[in-house]
Amino acid sequence: MQTQALLVDDHPLFREGLALLLAHQFPQWRLLQAGSLQQATARLADEPGIGLVVLDLSLPDSDGLATLTRLRALAPGPRYVVLSASDAPELVVGAIEAGAAGFVPKTAQTGAMLGAMRAVLDGGVVLPAPFGAATVAPARAATEVLGISPRQGDVLRLLIEGKSNKAISRDLGIAESTVKTHLEVIYRKLDATSRTQAVVAAARLGLRLDALPDSV
Repeated sequence: MQTQALLVDDHPLFREGLALLLAHQFPQWRLLQAGSLQQATARLADEPGIGLVVLDLSLPDSDGLATLTRLRALAPGPRYVVLSASDAPELVVGAIEAGAAGFVPKTAQTGAMLGAMRAVLDGGVVLPAPFGAATVAPARAATEVLGISPRQGDVLRLLIEGKSNKAISRDLGIAESTVKTHLEVIYRKLDATSRTQAVVAAARLGLRLDALPDSV
């Protein structure tokens, strides 16, 4: 199936240069572009098949993490990779909390940036050092690495997507108390006490957090 990706950046030269790079590396992708929040929301509304959004947080009609929050409220389905001129720890943590699956500084080497795109589309989580791994390794299934059940893998995936316990309960059709029980196991396996710590641990371990439709 063809991957549809949306590049959102208000600098045409950077955006078009990245689009050319991605088109060369991923010829099977269908690449769309937007230079503002308004254009991005229109693209997401018109193209429900978009699976990846590469997002600069600073746009002429929106700035900072509110940009990510507003787009995810409109289109929670795609995976979001934040591109930013800043990799300040508080910004990275904020992006994690807002549901980003990747955070790549604009100063990153081309290979690292392309590796991040591959890893995120493969269900992985990519963060800059010292949050994540310095290099992007092939993603490994969370269920195998952590020894958790497929259902717990689903809970971890939705948690990292920014879903609340209530939303996870609704999406998976399980009780909220069951979600909390699964999270206790997941946190123990990851040596984490919060969602942010879980995302960081997942990035460092190179976990793949893709959907498991046959989970029970």
